[in-house]
Amino acid sequence: MAPPATDPAKMQQIQHFLSSVLSQRGPSALPYAETTKWLIRQHLLNLISSYASLEPKTAAFTHNDGRSVILLQADGTVPMPFQGVSYNIPVVIWLLESYPSHPPCVYVNPTRDMIIKRPHSNVSPSGLVSLPYLHNWVYPSSNLLDLAAQLSAAFSRDPPLYAQRRPQPPSPSPSIGSGYSRPPPSPYGHHQQQQQRTDDAAEVYKKNAINKMVEMIHVDLVTMRIAREAEAEGLLSLQAGLKRREEELNRGLQEMVDEKETLEQQLQVMAMNTDFLDSWIVENKGKTKNLPVDLDVDNAFDCIGALSKQMLECTASDLAIEDTVYSMDKSFRDGLLPFDQYLRNVRLLSREQFFHRATAEKVRATQMEAQVASIAARLHS
Repeated sequence: MAPPATDPAKMQQIQHFLSSVLSQRGPSALPYAETTKWLIRQHLLNLISSYASLEPKTAAFTHNDGRSVILLQADGTVPMPFQGVSYNIPVVIWLLESYPSHPPCVYVNPTRDMIIKRPHSNVSPSGLVSLPYLHNWVYPSSNLLDLAAQLSAAFSRDPPLYAQRRPQPPSPSPSIGSGYSRPPPSPYGHHQQQQQRTDDAAEVYKKNAINKMVEMIHVDLVTMRIAREAEAEGLLSLQAGLKRREEELNRGLQEMVDEKETLEQQLQVMAMNTDFLDSWIVENKGKTKNLPVDLDVDNAFDCIGALSKQMLECTASDLAIEDTVYSMDKSFRDGLLPFDQYLRNVRLLSREQFFHRATAEKVRATQMEAQVASIAARLHS
């Protein structure tokens, strides 16, 4: 059986309460991290919306070392289905200072006519609850709503409380002579009654004035509380928005750092290429004086090595195909080349151009490795 949901009016009051206590600053502020208060509020709202028998409160919690601190708690009952009947087990869920990074502290809170079962697999004699869900608490996926479901399931398997038998008190015997006699009338009765009526009128006026003042103060307090809660709600929403913006800024900063590293690598490659070109110019600077006048441009450059020759051939073929496709485009737009012939030729040329570019890319990578090895050798020599 699912637990009863909280009605909207009560839910709104709980939202105002949580917004008010979590937005306090200074000495009266709750000892939770500012970055997690919005998550604590959401955990409690999710819990109360599904378990109407629980209610958020603030109370003093005493640690084992004697420290006392004001903390949030969820006080009430969780349902325990047992043998076809649903029972309510009173519990107190304390949200410690390190929540939600660490699990809450859960106690079974028996009434005066209940006793904790001894021994129990999940509840100590002091009422402290121990569950695998608490031991395996994982931030930020673990939450109070799932914890309440785990409590209900564990108590259904092994109820932690049972009612103790209380002796019936003896029935009182009727007393003898318990009547009273009416006092005799006073000779000053009329004067006393008139004085009493005057006192009653003054007392009624005084009470009315007090009630009016209390009512006015109550209205002012309610108005101030609503304004304060609305302001706290806005601050919590602003905090959530700032949290999202912080995450976006961190992502943008990381992207800029990655881009900077990529640019630095490209700068190193350009520096190595510049050094290589400078050394080549120095080596071939004096050769221009011995060149013949009728120099053939096609044979002016002689490739050094098979890789350079292959790179030159691939680049020339790539550029030639590029020019051919451009001319075919112009002929097709002018109506000089049929459409089917244009598509067939473009497909064949594009395939050939792809292989030339792929070969040139492999040759370029091989040449780069050779240049890096040559520069490294010069630096070590």
